[in-house]
Amino acid sequence: MKRVINDLINYFKRLDKILLALCVIASLFSVYLLYTINLNGINPGKVSPRTWKIQLITMAAGIAFALVIASINYRLLSRLWFVYSGLALLTSLLLFTPLGVRTEGATDLNWLDLGFIQIQPSEFLKVAFIMTFATHLCKAGDKMNHPRHFALLCLHGMVPVGLVIIQDDTGTALIILMMFLTMMFAAGLSWKYILAGLVGFPVLGVVFWNFYAQPHHKMRILVLIDKELQQKEAVGLYDQQRRSLMALGSGGLTGQGLSGGNYVYIFAIHNDFIFAYIGMTLGFVGCAVTLALLLLICVKIIAAAGAAKDLMGKLICVGAFSMIFFHSVINVGMVIAVTPVVGVPLPFISAGGSSTLALYCAVGLVLSVWAHKEKKYHMFYTETD
Repeated sequence: MKRVINDLINYFKRLDKILLALCVIASLFSVYLLYTINLNGINPGKVSPRTWKIQLITMAAGIAFALVIASINYRLLSRLWFVYSGLALLTSLLLFTPLGVRTEGATDLNWLDLGFIQIQPSEFLKVAFIMTFATHLCKAGDKMNHPRHFALLCLHGMVPVGLVIIQDDTGTALIILMMFLTMMFAAGLSWKYILAGLVGFPVLGVVFWNFYAQPHHKMRILVLIDKELQQKEAVGLYDQQRRSLMALGSGGLTGQGLSGGNYVYIFAIHNDFIFAYIGMTLGFVGCAVTLALLLLICVKIIAAAGAAKDLMGKLICVGAFSMIFFHSVINVGMVIAVTPVVGVPLPFISAGGSSTLALYCAVGLVLSVWAHKEKKYHMFYTETD
């Protein structure tokens, strides 16, 4: 019993408590925001007491998941890649059965209805990708820039991207693509591939526009740069972002407050556009503090990458960083109308049980890297040789 107590004390000493605390603060802030959205009746029918209660429950479950994952050596988790990657792929493929459902007003097929609960497999696919791709990059090692290994790594990255593109989930595809590029760069991608990519990017853009982009994809891009089209779509495709800008502007420096005001109605104010609600109620100050909190989380993850004892740990942290960072950038870009609406939530803040759980799983991986940064230390036992 004494040994177990000592192991637990040692475990909590090695835990990155600051990173976990920052994530919990962001989640508690989310719960309070959702509570006030319901209280103020901004989006009746979509936001109810159940919304903030689910967020609270998934936050608690996410913290538990993170703590359990942190207690397991990430190299052991790496060796079990076939378990979680298999589950992630299976649940993603089940979307193409009668179990797959679409949300109201969305074109993407990304919700799995299990009867007692609905989950979003693509959120967990991101976490599985962090581990499987980090494992693949470590196995490739110094040979990653060899054409054969490079091609296999690209194939690895394009499998989850292609899978979510088929679901018409452009936002998730973009996030995974950015995770792929960031992890490749961190692993030591040759400059010849980087330069080739920069040269070929315009060609890929033309291919995307002419052969993949659907009319609604094109309209979401065109409406951001065409003022006349914005006026035509003022109550259509551009309505959400127009209202978002109105909400942000109405908040001024310190906002209208969370207990009542002349609030602007936005369809997805509780999830993808919750940043607009922050601006409307807490003003520029509230937005700045929110972004600072997310930036601190990203900085702590990068610090864990720098402290990692090996390439595997470094790449896991880089993957988690890119997942949270690009989620934040694209979401805020949607709200301020500089990027198209692609259904990307604000990490830890937007309503969403699957997103919250997946984020805490990713943070758990970072905590595992931090806790096991000493070469001979393992949670709950120490090597003696």
